[in-house]
Amino acid sequence: MDCAMMRAAFHWLALGMLICIAAQCRSGDKAPDGDVLPEVPDYRLASQWLVDDRRAPADVFYIISTETGDYALPGGTICHYADTYSDSTRLPMQAEMVGVDTLISGTLNFYSPYYRQCSLQSFAGDSTAMRLDVATGDVRRAFKHYLEHFNQGRPFVLAGFSQGAMIALQLLSEMDDATYGRLVAVYALGCTITPQMAAASPRIKAATGPDDTGVTICYNSVRDTGCAIMGKGNAFAINPVNWHTDATPASLVTVPSPLLPPAGQSLDSLSVHLDPATRLLLVDGVTGTDYVLPLIGKEGCYHSREIWFYRNQLRDNIALRTARFMQAKPR
Repeated sequence: MDCAMMRAAFHWLALGMLICIAAQCRSGDKAPDGDVLPEVPDYRLASQWLVDDRRAPADVFYIISTETGDYALPGGTICHYADTYSDSTRLPMQAEMVGVDTLISGTLNFYSPYYRQCSLQSFAGDSTAMRLDVATGDVRRAFKHYLEHFNQGRPFVLAGFSQGAMIALQLLSEMDDATYGRLVAVYALGCTITPQMAAASPRIKAATGPDDTGVTICYNSVRDTGCAIMGKGNAFAINPVNWHTDATPASLVTVPSPLLPPAGQSLDSLSVHLDPATRLLLVDGVTGTDYVLPLIGKEGCYHSREIWFYRNQLRDNIALRTARFMQAKPR
């Protein structure tokens, strides 16, 4: 990727980071806890999607991370959900979609729905589960529309980051046999998969190498085990640099920040390995200082860089798993 493309892809801020913005909810509907909900997305409308149809034989269905903060409605009521019809909440979501498509899709088709994601503040409080139900319901309907109107029977990769990864795992758990039969792999990045979750869903299968299919790829990057905000108690994880599930270290050279022009940055030489005890991905050598999430972040937790650090490895791995899947598919 040249510098111009990188700059274009990363005016979307960092993945998972917050912009506090003003928008207008379009409905007086109430969530179960009394929250005011924006208008329900209509996935028959092109405006509710970002689609990059490359005429490829396989797709990526991507669920974005948290790009929305709490905002005040006229009258002062606080809304905790993105409005998919308002530019003020759509633009950060669109920017992540474009950035991720640029980084990881390669030659595959890309489909990403706007949805009423819950705000970053929701994860700092005690309303996460209830508000996440609203977001999950939207993406569930979007995924159904994708399968019925866009997919046309092609193999697909299901990918999500942070809030999007949590929703992707729920879709995986609910997937019927015919749909699962077309699933290349799930990239559930920057989330926690507990042993209880894995035991409850036979669809959640740990990736064990670079090219197994029907599996789930998960990891959480930190400087040390005390820095984690996600990934504590993970049932499994994999190193996205060398695709090992043990402590074998890997080396990675990367531009540290997606927020700055690449030409003005020195390259970081990173050492990356899994900690067998915690299944956290330990990353040494990061020089950037602009990765800390507002409200819930902490120094040494590289949650906002989970895709950026490993962008080339993820793109190549998605292509490899897709190729393996299609080679094994009956003709």
